[in-house]
Amino acid sequence: MMTKPAGLSFPVSNNVSRMQPSSTLAAMQAADALRAAGANVVDFGAGEPDFDTPDNIKRAAVEAMRAGQTKYTPTAGTRQLQQAIIDLYAREFGADYGRSQVMATSGGKQAIFNAVVSLINPGDEVLMGKPYWVTFPEIVVFAGGVPVFIETEAAGFLLNADQIEQAITPRTRLIILNSPSNPSGRVIPPAEFKRIMELLSERGIYVISDECYLRYVYPPAEVFSAANLPMELRSRLCIAGSFSKTYAMTGWRMGYALAPRQWTQAMLKIQSHSTSNPNSIAQRAAVEAFNGPQESVGAMLAEYTVRRAWLLEALKEVPGFTCNEPEGAFYAFPNVSGCLKGALRTSGEFAQRLLDEEQTVVTDGAGFGCEGYLRMSYATSMVQLQEGVKRIKRFAEKLE
Repeated sequence: MMTKPAGLSFPVSNNVSRMQPSSTLAAMQAADALRAAGANVVDFGAGEPDFDTPDNIKRAAVEAMRAGQTKYTPTAGTRQLQQAIIDLYAREFGADYGRSQVMATSGGKQAIFNAVVSLINPGDEVLMGKPYWVTFPEIVVFAGGVPVFIETEAAGFLLNADQIEQAITPRTRLIILNSPSNPSGRVIPPAEFKRIMELLSERGIYVISDECYLRYVYPPAEVFSAANLPMELRSRLCIAGSFSKTYAMTGWRMGYALAPRQWTQAMLKIQSHSTSNPNSIAQRAAVEAFNGPQESVGAMLAEYTVRRAWLLEALKEVPGFTCNEPEGAFYAFPNVSGCLKGALRTSGEFAQRLLDEEQTVVTDGAGFGCEGYLRMSYATSMVQLQEGVKRIKRFAEKLE
């Protein structure tokens, strides 16, 4: 009788074995598991709006299905969607892009993946500020590149040109910028962003500007896209955009990239052999998102503004917590090192015990490169915010 070989394991590729799992997805899975077990969960982990997709966008999708728009589309997306992207950037930011410089993707994450993998060779260095979105370094590792992290904690997590200049080496090929930042919520001021781009242009370094949270900026900070910059500063720039946050379309998986023609062609080659094209129905919905009424965006921003103000004040009452004011996105990123004492040594242990003892989900800052911090999403209701902070405060008080 044949026996099964003991200890047989899957031979994971070297590139994938070097990658770390997504800590944000792990937090979502933990919340789902608790809910399935019947727990009363408060979830600060999810990086998605708690609002529904606006009705006009959903209607456009229904109309697309009824009209039979359910077939393959060009890899770069439909002409209608490409034009909607071009028109929005011309209207809002005065940028002149052509169809050969625009492509639709299955979410903003795919735009970033395509951009990195099409550019990076083994050993190339890719700069990114700390804290960084968890996926940035893992895509670089997958491509065979070397993530290089720029420390920004002393500057309140605000990346600037001087920090970047000190990090540049002869092997620097690319930098990934993210403003507004996930997870810190910091927004690079337009003048500083221009300084950064001037430096990178002088050094011949490529840039990915992740503008997923572009519209969620709180005054006096300003909405700013790298597309605002002069053409000569955009010759090595790829803008990665998303419909997910702005229009509460996370599940639709729609994003896009704006880049020089040759870079776009390389990204299209990758996409043609991976997802082929984004969902045809979601593309029609995305056209309506850009071309249709925009009142829903303002309504969501107004609600996030209220939640942000309440949460920042409430966290001041939690023992051991300190928190910078986020200028954009919908996250608070408190420092919880004041709670790390005795047997509790890391922010990951804090997050796990909070989950176990208070059924409250937060994301460990170590996954974003910042041990001692937590990411808390306020893209949830005021009722959940209030209940969650009550639980966090109760837990923190027990540690004193």
